[in-house]
Amino acid sequence: MYLVVLKFAHPDHFYLLTIVPLLLALWWSWFRWQQKALLRLGDTTSLLPRFSSKQFWLKNMLVMVGFVLLAIVWANPQVGAKNQTTTQESSDVFILLDISQSMLCRDIAPSRLELSKIFIKKLVQKLEGERIGLIFFAGNAFLQMPLSSDYAFVFQSIQSASPDMLTAQGTDIAAAIEVAQRSFDPEPAGGRMLLVFSDGETHDDNTLEKAEDAFNDGTLICTVGVGTASGGTIPLSESGLDANKLDENKQVVITRLQDSVLDKIAAAGGGQAFNVSQGDAAIAALKNIVDGLQKRATAVRSLASMESWYQWFLLPAILLLLLELFVSYNVKIK
Repeated sequence: MYLVVLKFAHPDHFYLLTIVPLLLALWWSWFRWQQKALLRLGDTTSLLPRFSSKQFWLKNMLVMVGFVLLAIVWANPQVGAKNQTTTQESSDVFILLDISQSMLCRDIAPSRLELSKIFIKKLVQKLEGERIGLIFFAGNAFLQMPLSSDYAFVFQSIQSASPDMLTAQGTDIAAAIEVAQRSFDPEPAGGRMLLVFSDGETHDDNTLEKAEDAFNDGTLICTVGVGTASGGTIPLSESGLDANKLDENKQVVITRLQDSVLDKIAAAGGGQAFNVSQGDAAIAALKNIVDGLQKRATAVRSLASMESWYQWFLLPAILLLLLELFVSYNVKIK
């Protein structure tokens, strides 16, 4: 069951229609003035073409209707269907994104965090149909978005990810895994997966144990390493223009990608380890893994994508305005 609805993408543009009463008033005033002027002149048949009231108003009505149609075009009418219930086969995938300060490192351009965002957005586009959730972590972790098919909100949440969201710094992957496990449905009917995006600089010995427990509970874990082995400094702000982070000895901190840590986490979680620098190849491999997960039928109630119909108003508007050019106020005297 669905209901077809009409809405306007920019309803505020209808303020242009306030000009219509003004145009009518101006045309009426001019028409009255013109009629009185002709009466004062008397019979002008032999000197001037005969003025036609009908053609005067026809010409102006063509302009007015064309103008109204152009206002509708600018407001962009859209037609879609709401309350549409569909069934889709999906798995549950949580993306665990490291937002610690070390992710601001620019050993890969534009930075570890920004490249992760780009990678995740491309990946989510490939995973259309799956339920996606987001968990951000640093020194601790929190649920940014529960499992959902609202990909627009996924993109919005990913874009807003920043180290400023957490005061506790560090890389507590174990806490992120624990939050994810609590956030899955209590009685899952489909496959479950965690995708960990991090530089791997974790100091929690409990991480491998949490990964093994999650795998034993039916959750597959894959990791995506972000950064380089040579590493780089840690800016104190996302702009990268401020000073770099220093240790207790006032020495510049160098952060490096810990491939071995991420490899062990993926192995404990029954999955595979990738690197963000692998780009489309890694995205394709992750999609294949997700496609291989068990699926479950999920009822999805959503608003269908709205289709713009402005062209149905634009063509008549153009035709009316062109026709107006061929209509004269005056009638030729035979």
